[in-house]
Amino acid sequence: MKLENRLISAYAFYTVGFLTFVYLMWRIERVIGPGVWVGYVFLFVPIAVYAVIGLLSRTSDLVEYYVAGRRVPAAFNGMATAADWLSAASFIGLAGSLYANGYDGLAYLMGWTGGYCLVAFLLAPYVRKLARYTIPDFLGTRFSSNLVRGLAAGAAILCSFVYLIAQIQGVGLIATRFIGVDFAIGIACGLAGILVCSFLGGMRAVTWTQVAQYVILISAFLIPVSMIAHKNGLGWVPQLTYGRLMQRTEALDRTVRDAPAEQSVRDWYRKRAGQVDMQIAALPASYLDEKGRLARELDELRRHNGPLREIHVREAALAAFPRDAAAARVAWMQTRDDWLARATAPVPMYEAFPAASEDERRVHERNFLSLLMCLSLGTASLPHILSRYNTTKSVGSTRRSVGWTLFFIALFYVSVPVMAVLIKYEVLTHLVGHPFDDWPTWVTQWHRADPSLISLVDPSGEGVVRWSGIQMQPDMVVLAAPEIAGLPYVISGLIAAGALAAALSTADGLLLTISNALSHDIYFYMIDPAATSQRRVTISKILLLGVALFASYVASLNTGNILFLVGAAFSLAASSLFPVLVLGVFWKRTTKYGAVAGMVAGLGVCVYYIVSTYPYFTQMTGFVGQRWFGIEPISSGVFGVPAGFAATIVVSLLDRAPDAYTRALVDYIRHP
Repeated sequence: MKLENRLISAYAFYTVGFLTFVYLMWRIERVIGPGVWVGYVFLFVPIAVYAVIGLLSRTSDLVEYYVAGRRVPAAFNGMATAADWLSAASFIGLAGSLYANGYDGLAYLMGWTGGYCLVAFLLAPYVRKLARYTIPDFLGTRFSSNLVRGLAAGAAILCSFVYLIAQIQGVGLIATRFIGVDFAIGIACGLAGILVCSFLGGMRAVTWTQVAQYVILISAFLIPVSMIAHKNGLGWVPQLTYGRLMQRTEALDRTVRDAPAEQSVRDWYRKRAGQVDMQIAALPASYLDEKGRLARELDELRRHNGPLREIHVREAALAAFPRDAAAARVAWMQTRDDWLARATAPVPMYEAFPAASEDERRVHERNFLSLLMCLSLGTASLPHILSRYNTTKSVGSTRRSVGWTLFFIALFYVSVPVMAVLIKYEVLTHLVGHPFDDWPTWVTQWHRADPSLISLVDPSGEGVVRWSGIQMQPDMVVLAAPEIAGLPYVISGLIAAGALAAALSTADGLLLTISNALSHDIYFYMIDPAATSQRRVTISKILLLGVALFASYVASLNTGNILFLVGAAFSLAASSLFPVLVLGVFWKRTTKYGAVAGMVAGLGVCVYYIVSTYPYFTQMTGFVGQRWFGIEPISSGVFGVPAGFAATIVVSLLDRAPDAYTRALVDYIRHP
């Protein structure tokens, strides 16, 4: 209780101090005006605070480094786990997904929430009972096999690495917008922030830093939501009243969707799709013509000392140009499909599963349910989340910790739909229907930061912004929310600090999971079992640094949409780990070779489906596979999980039954 009381006092003081800091920054902005200084202050001051916490929490003790000494109180572990969970995808992408896709975005809310019920009932208490350091360690002990341990470590590293790339991309996007640096430099800044939190103190430093990061990220989301809602007459607690605003938004949406001017914009998109279709039909000659045109434009700009930004845009376009005609066909088919998607009426926020035909509706419903399932099962399988419950004092504390985690996550999740509705209302009322010459300054600023984030087209030349003519990336909706709503720029800085906290907190947990799997499960158990505790911690720190550098390099390639990367990580985790974890706890007959077969089959099916259907990989390889039942690649776990269960059960039944020691171990895990 003494530790808990000290923690309550320390973090209460920290919370009051942070809110006071925000208020002081607002007062300073009123005196000297907004500027890039706001971005620097709100990005680097929190990083400095995290660095201090990391420095104070430094340790070389093995138990402290791997599991924070197993003495974290349930409420604080719940807060740390919530911060670990609320990643850049949740903070940046979730409200944007609801804004852009309406009901489809609810799959994330329901899937992730349902996943924690699975964590509480199926896995967390049993993982804590065995008191291992990592999830591969748990499986390696359960099956008394280094082969199982190695495969589990590989799966944990893969899904954690994909998830980590998404977080670092989020950091790069935040830094690019708020301090005006290049995307790669923004990633480097994020790398420094990640390392100061986790390098010196491992799980001990990460835990106490994540509690501090949760305070910032939840404040950064709730304060803007309350301010925007109050501005629109919903009061300071819009979570209880935003239904009224949603009715107004629905009426505006219906009016806009049915306007003849909107149809003309969609017809223009259809015409562009037809032009791309002609390019595809003219291959391979059109490939050479287009590549030559880009090269000539770049030479012309260089010869006449054109604007540096335009030169960089042409250089990037030429570097990303397909390597041959076959790759061009795949890329251009995707572009054509994107134009055709824009040619359809925008997705109404209030309508579930909109589709032009009954067949399309059924595919839509299947994708919704498949994504929901993958997110739920992936939540219950993510190694960096399950490892957090090894830091509590006991099995009972673990159960309470899951409850606290749900509470702290719910504070965020109930506000996400509110933000989506508020921003859609702001865009419909203050941007749509207004002249291009009078568009808000935030449009210009975000377009200048990255033209791919927002673009407005006017194919008819009438000079009026149309709803169908706005292409805004979901990832920028939350980051731009204060500017869209006309709030003080300090609130934009606060949003940036919250998004950074969300990205860094998850990245810290993921990095630690990867480095611990490499150092503990692979190095210690398979390479040097005689390594001292000090050497193991040192190796973990070196590996952590190496993984962070490599992940930053991969993230700088901008390999995909943040929300897709996160969804793919969940499918990979669910396919490879969920069947073997659940069967390993609840079915004594599960054998070592059954576990191996399950992980290989589940992961193999999942990876194959992603590589053969996701545009980034199909463009890279030129191989395009068929989508099974119309399921999107983000939901590949819907095939991987059944494959994992089937392979584990069949091979276990064919294999020799486990010995008495293994059956007794399972009894020990399952019964307190």
